[in-house]
Formats: sequence, structure tokens, C-alpha cells
Amino acid sequence: MQMIFSVVVAVGLWTQAASAQTQPRVPTSQAEISLSFAPLVKEAAPAVVNIYARQIVQSRSPFEGDPFFGNLFRDFGASRPRVQNSLGSGVIVSADGFVVSNYHVIGQADQIRVVLNDRREYEARVLIGDEESDLVILKIDAEDMPHLSLRDSDTVEVGELALAIGNPFGVGQTVSSGIVSGLARSGAVTGNARGYFLQTDAPINPGNSGGALIDVSGQLIGINTSILTRSGGSNGIGFAIPTALVEQFLEQARAGKTTFERPWAGATGQPVDAGLSDGLGLSRPEGVVLTALHRASPLAAAGLRVGDVVVSVAGHPVHSPAEMLFRMSVQGIGRDVDMTFLRDGALRDVRVSLMRPPDDPPRDTYVLSEREVLAGLEVARANPAVLDELGLPLTVDGIVVVDPGPLGRRVGLRTGDVLRRIDRALITAPRDVGPALRRAAPGIAIEAERGGQRLLLRFRT
Repeated sequence: MQMIFSVVVAVGLWTQAASAQTQPRVPTSQAEISLSFAPLVKEAAPAVVNIYARQIVQSRSPFEGDPFFGNLFRDFGASRPRVQNSLGSGVIVSADGFVVSNYHVIGQADQIRVVLNDRREYEARVLIGDEESDLVILKIDAEDMPHLSLRDSDTVEVGELALAIGNPFGVGQTVSSGIVSGLARSGAVTGNARGYFLQTDAPINPGNSGGALIDVSGQLIGINTSILTRSGGSNGIGFAIPTALVEQFLEQARAGKTTFERPWAGATGQPVDAGLSDGLGLSRPEGVVLTALHRASPLAAAGLRVGDVVVSVAGHPVHSPAEMLFRMSVQGIGRDVDMTFLRDGALRDVRVSLMRPPDDPPRDTYVLSEREVLAGLEVARANPAVLDELGLPLTVDGIVVVDPGPLGRRVGLRTGDVLRRIDRALITAPRDVGPALRRAAPGIAIEAERGGQRLLLRFRT
């Protein structure tokens, strides 16, 4: 009985202490009075800028380029220039005026204006832009600029506090708070960006694109790029491009590159799920199983084969092809990277040399002149560089359409089509196309391949 009484007394004392702690009380120190994000925002906000992009585009007539209706309706819906404006955010990442933003904010802008928090304005020029990564590096001619330092995004953990700073809906610079709610998100984002992302629940809205995602020390951990939404507003699932990739863009921009160069894997793969792991004899689903390798692939040169499961790149686990490519991209071309893979149930390590897609054999690009049957048609030999530029499968071989031109587009040709025959003439080189079309005129039949399917296009000149 005495023991029960002691427990009751202890619980009562704890309850009184807890009640005292939860009751409102007067702050007892300056630190408690100023407990907020205000000092952090005051330090970081000047480095986040508004970006105004202006592009002059031509409104095209629906009959433009048509050999018959183009002349008949040449005064109908004539091309007129119009101004297209876009608004977004950016982050200054160096004192000498390097600015990071999203590619979809800049696009093909003719004029880019960067406006700082203190209302200073600068004209900016594009150093590197990449639509696939949805990143762009801008340069403004200024010194001693406020800027954010880049934190290694691989040290970021789920649950960390994060602030998103940008210009949502053009209302002015706005700060929203949340946490890092996920890492290694890939394949879940719509829009231009494809790859590997940090996920946050800090509200991100239109206009926040290109803005900063920072940690509680004021360091940049990501560039806000997109959200998952059904209504158009923030639902608490936003994505940011990690600073590891931003750093590689900055490195190439400082080296004078004008296009972003990412390493070529020369391989295709798929994530290992529960079904695949059983078939491969794995204890648990992990890694990326290689389903195809180009003969010139650096992975093949290092000894990997179809059916191998890549489980880590540069010491980081990979679970999707996008994540694997991200890990290669942040290393940079010209370097060697360690890869760990599974074969026959055993883990093996290799070093892979990161390289550009080889432009070999020569592409021999050929463009049909104005006097040719399909004037403006551009064709080339399929090699790794051409396949990578056009986003074609590694198995494509032959002469491919790089640009169908206005007339080629009218008869049904598309970029990426593989030309096999014109009438009965076999197409083995880009320069075969012009003579074969001339011999076949006026009734022409083109045998081509698109997405692995054969097609026949017939037309008269």
C-alpha cells in the first residue's frame, strides 16, 4: 500500500512540473525574445533575386510554309512579333555576380533583368542553360554582391528545417518554412526537370521557381523548381534541385562552357523491384539492373555486362536510372568514378571513366538545299553523340532525321526517324538521300522506322 502511495505522489509531482512548464511565462533572456527565423532571413534574403525575362516571338500563320495554301492565303494571319514575358526567382551564389535559376524561367529570352531585394537592377546574360536539368547560370556585371554559400546536398537529412525564398505570383519576395521531407526523389516531377530532387513541404508556388531552399544556417541546399499539385497551388510537396548539381554547373560555367556536358553512360536500366530481386537472386530490392549497353559504353569498357545490378556510384546508393545519371553528372566529365555492382550474387567494384558520347563514326550531317525535293531536310549518321542529342534508344542504327524541315514535316517525317529506303534505293549514308529523292520523283515512297515500328510514306512532288 505504501508503494502505491509513493507512485501516486510521484505522478502528482510530475504533473505539477509539466503543468508549470506549459503555462505561459515571461521570456528570461534576449535569445528567447528574438527566437525566430528573422535573423536568418535578414542574412539570406538579399542574395535571392527576382528575374524578369523578355522574349520576342513571331505569331505564325497556319498556312505558312504550305506550297499551295501559303500563296493563296499569304495575307491571312501574317506573322506579327509579340512580346512574351516570364517572371521567376534566382539566387546569387558568388560575390562576382553568378546567378542560378531554372531554365524554364529563362527559356529563350532575348532580355533578362535581375532585380535585387534593395531594388538594384542589372542586365544578365546566360552562360549555361540546360532544359533537361532545368538549370541555368546567369552572369551580372557586378562585384561584392550578397550571395549564399553552397552546402553539400549529400549531407542534408530528412526532417531538417528549411526555408523557401522567392517571388510567388509576383507579389514580392516571400519566405515560407517547412522541413526537408524526402531525399532522392526521381521520376515524380512533371515539367522540364528530370532527375534527382530534394523534397520539401515548405510552400512553393508559381514564381518561386529558381528561388532558394536554405537550411537553418543560411546555406543553400537546393534550387526550388516544381511542385506536385492538382489545383495549381501548393499541396506541401515541392521539389528542389540539389546543390551538388548546381556546383557542377558553376564549375563548367567558370571553365567557359556554353552548354552543360553530362557524362554518357551508354546504358539503359531499370529499378530493381521486389519481383526483379527474386528473379535476380537478391536478398532485397536494390540498385539498377542494366538492360542494354552500347558497344562504346564506358561501363562496358570497365567490364560491366547486361544483367549486372549497379548498387552504388561514388559511394552513394542508387535506386533508379535518373539517380545513377545524377551521381555520374555531379562527378564531371574526365574523371573516374567508383561503381559497385552485383553479379552472380557477389559484389564487385570497378572504376569507370566518365566521358562525352563519342562522335564516332563521323555523323556526316547533310542538309538538302533549296533546289532539292525536300528542301531543308537534315539527316545524319546515328552515332552515340547523335543518339544522345536526339534522345534515341541505344539500339538505333542507320541514317536519322535530325530536322525534317517544313516540307519533310508536311509529308510525315519527324525528328528521330530512321531512313531505310527511298523507293528501292537502300540509304546507307546521309548523302544518299538527295540523289535517291531525285531519282524517285515525282512519285516518292520513303521506308522509315519510328520507335521500332516500320512505316511507309508516299507523296508526289
